[in-house]
Amino acid sequence: MEGVMDSDASGVGEAKAGRKHWLDNVRWAVVAVVVVYHVFYMYNAEGIVGVVGKITDFTVQPYDVFQYEVYPWIMMVLFIVSGIASRLYLERHTDREFIKSRTTKLLVPCTVGLVAFQFIQGYINASIGGAFLNNQDVPLVGKIVIAILSGIGVLWYIQLLWLFSLLLVLVRKLEKDRLWKRCGALGGPLLPVLMVAFVVPVWAAAQVLNTPIICVYRFGLYFCVFLLGYFLFSHDVVVAGLKKYFFLFLPLALGLGAAFCISYFGQNYADKPVNRSPLFVAYGWFACLAILGGFARFLNFENAFTRWMSTRSWGLYVFHYLGISAVGLYIAKPGLLHPAATYVLTLLAGFAAGYGLNWLISRLPFFRWAVLGIQRKKFGRLSLHAAR
Repeated sequence: MEGVMDSDASGVGEAKAGRKHWLDNVRWAVVAVVVVYHVFYMYNAEGIVGVVGKITDFTVQPYDVFQYEVYPWIMMVLFIVSGIASRLYLERHTDREFIKSRTTKLLVPCTVGLVAFQFIQGYINASIGGAFLNNQDVPLVGKIVIAILSGIGVLWYIQLLWLFSLLLVLVRKLEKDRLWKRCGALGGPLLPVLMVAFVVPVWAAAQVLNTPIICVYRFGLYFCVFLLGYFLFSHDVVVAGLKKYFFLFLPLALGLGAAFCISYFGQNYADKPVNRSPLFVAYGWFACLAILGGFARFLNFENAFTRWMSTRSWGLYVFHYLGISAVGLYIAKPGLLHPAATYVLTLLAGFAAGYGLNWLISRLPFFRWAVLGIQRKKFGRLSLHAAR
């Protein structure tokens, strides 16, 4: 996003006067948290596979608790924001324009982009996981296919978001804004009770349409919160309620978060049964409410720093893991640096790769379209919030 919400690129589509700066700020802040999360994730001691794993001599890495503190809500809140953004975009654009925009901004980077660039990420991912070492008899063509498919990485989010966008168009044709208008009446004094009640359907959604092995594809949970973003949290009156009751939702989230960390620290938080537990869902839900309410109440502004972060958060999301995983493979795995220095270098590499590759790729013909979903007419504008 630029100084104004770029509806074509971001899907937010607000007019200048009614712009919601807090949505921008939620987006870039959560993406920054995702970068930090992936640093701890790369060297986790909880047995989560596909990464380098523990590089220290500690029996227990107490700082790994950061993963438990943020994992239940980081993607939930991004899907909620995407739902809000979709509603705001569709208020000024047709369904056809919405599908066309989302296809360019979401589908192209996670299909064409895999072949054009993300195979590099795939090669590193496969190398960390030992795919090439354990399959030495695989022909070159097979290794290329493995590298391309492994390059999906963090792009699973925009894969789901593209699918949800198509489903949303079908839902809109059926409900014709009747449900959306009714949801606007939920912002009254009963809002806290209703938010507590919503834990039940969100938990139920978390139990269904979860893919085995690749546990990030949680179609039920993420589609549920995406729709809640579209139907519920896109109403100003509901957001006003979140602002009003922020000091109720915040201690609930903090308490549930502490209980979750104490109950499950050391277990695989990213897979069943932990990620389907009532405590996981309740903590994630109330953390989302506190984040939305807090940002809307205290961070609904724009300055030079927030504008800079906003215009680059999409590129940071797309490219950060390449820097993190490269350090993991070539520095951490052979043990070339002290673990503390490795953590610092990995964090710096995540942000450097995110911002540096974003700067470079956004200026290269074809690649800016294939990798970042920037249409030709957008060249020269840093409207890189394609998946938001």
